[in-house]
Amino acid sequence: MRRLRQLAERTPAARERYVDLLRALAITMVVLGHWGVTVIGYDRSGRPAGHSALGDLPWAWPLTWVAQVIPVFFLVGGYANAASLAARRGRGGTATGWLVDRSARLARPTTALLVVLATGAAVATLRGADATQVRTVVWFATIPLWFLVAYLVVVPLTPPMYALHRRFGLAVPLVLVALVALGDLGRLLGPAGLAGGNYLFGWLAVHQLGFAWYDSRASARSGGEAAGPVAPEPRGLRRRRLPLSRRAGAALLGGGLAALLLLTVVGPYPVVLLNVPGERLDNAAPPSLALLAAAAAQLGLILLLRGPAQRWLRRPRPWQAVIAVNAVVLTVFLWHLTAAVLLVGLLDALGVLPTPPVGTAAWYAWRIPWLLALAVVLAALVAVFGPIEARTRRPPDTSPAREGARRLRTALAVLGYAGLVTGLLLNSLTRKAAPEPLGLPAPALVAYLAGAGVLRLLRSGWGSRG
Repeated sequence: MRRLRQLAERTPAARERYVDLLRALAITMVVLGHWGVTVIGYDRSGRPAGHSALGDLPWAWPLTWVAQVIPVFFLVGGYANAASLAARRGRGGTATGWLVDRSARLARPTTALLVVLATGAAVATLRGADATQVRTVVWFATIPLWFLVAYLVVVPLTPPMYALHRRFGLAVPLVLVALVALGDLGRLLGPAGLAGGNYLFGWLAVHQLGFAWYDSRASARSGGEAAGPVAPEPRGLRRRRLPLSRRAGAALLGGGLAALLLLTVVGPYPVVLLNVPGERLDNAAPPSLALLAAAAAQLGLILLLRGPAQRWLRRPRPWQAVIAVNAVVLTVFLWHLTAAVLLVGLLDALGVLPTPPVGTAAWYAWRIPWLLALAVVLAALVAVFGPIEARTRRPPDTSPAREGARRLRTALAVLGYAGLVTGLLLNSLTRKAAPEPLGLPAPALVAYLAGAGVLRLLRSGWGSRG
C-alpha cells in the first residue's frame, strides 16, 4: 500500500487518468464476460468440456454491444502508444528504442504463460496423458492470445501510422473504415478473401482514434484550447484532434447506436458482436462495420462519462486501485482462462463439478459461486506471476553509434516482433484437437521464443552506445 501511495502521489498532474481506468475496466469486463458465459459439461469420453452459452441465449446478444470491449483496448492502446512514443522522442530517443521498450511489457508476461503451459503439458504427456487432450486444455487456456496477435501487429506500426495521423489526421481512420466496408462486401457477396485485411484495418482504425485523443490532450496542455480568438487553432491541428466535449460524445453515441441498429436489425450483420457458431459472419474476427459502429457508440459513452470519472480519479483511493490493476493488467488477462481450467480440473477430480444445463435456474444460480471461486484462483495466479509484469523496467535510452547499427537494430526489432506474432498466430491457427505433446505447436513455441530472445537482447543494450 505504501508503494501505491507513492506512485499515486508521483502521478503527473497532466496524466489522462481516465485512460488507465478504461484499461482496468475493460480487462475486468473481459474476464467476467468469459467466465460468466462459460458452460461446463462432459464430452462423450467423460472428460470436462466447455463452450460459450451465447448460442443458447439469444436474448443476451444485444448485451455484447457493451460487453465487447476489445475496441476499448485498441483505443486506449493508441493513446498510450502515442504518448509514450512522443515522450521517447522528446528525450532524444528513437522509434526503434521505443519498440524495444514496449516489447518488454508485452513479451515478459506472455513468455511466462507459454513456458509454464508448455512445461505442464510436457510433464502430463510424459506421465501418459493423451496428447490430443493436452492440446485441448492448452488451447482453451491460450484463447486470450488471439487478441495479443492483433495488438503485436499494431504496436510496431505505431511510428508510421502516427506519422500519417500527424499528416492527415482523422482522414486516416475514415479510409480504414472504408477498407473494412470493402472487406465486408467480400464476406457478404464474394470473394471472401477481401475480408482478410479487416483484421488489420479494423483495429488500426480504432487505434488511430487513440492518437487523436492524445493530440487533443497534448494541445490542451500546451494551451491550444485556451488560446481564444486571438490565436485561432491551426487547421492541421484541428483535423488531428478528437473532440472531447459532451456534445461530441452524445453525437457519437447516438450515431453509433443508429448505425449499429441499421446494420444488424435491418442489415445483414448478426446482432451479437462475439462469435456464435451458425451465424452468417463473425463481427469480431475479422472486425466488421457493425463492430466499428459499436466502437463509435462506446467512444461516445466514454466521452460522456469522462468529466465525472476524471473528478473521481482525483481521489487517492480510486486512483491507487487503478494503478494496482494496471500494474498486472496483462497478467490478469493472460491467466484468467487458465484459472478456469485449474478450477474445473480440481472440482472434477473431487467429483463435485456442477454441470447444470445452460439457461436453467440452477445454471444462473451457479454463476455467483463460480465467479467467486474463479476470482480466488486467478488472485493466486496473479500473486505468483504478476511481479513478472509489474517489475518490468524501462531500459535506458541508448542509440547506436553508427547509421548501420541503427538500421540493424531496427531490422532486428521488427524481426523480433515478427517472431512473437508468428508464434502466437501459429498456435491460434492450430486446431484444438491436434496431438501436441507440448500443448503448443513446436514451431509456434520456437518462433515465439526466438522473437522474444531477439527483443531481450536488444533491451539489454546490444549494439548500442553506452
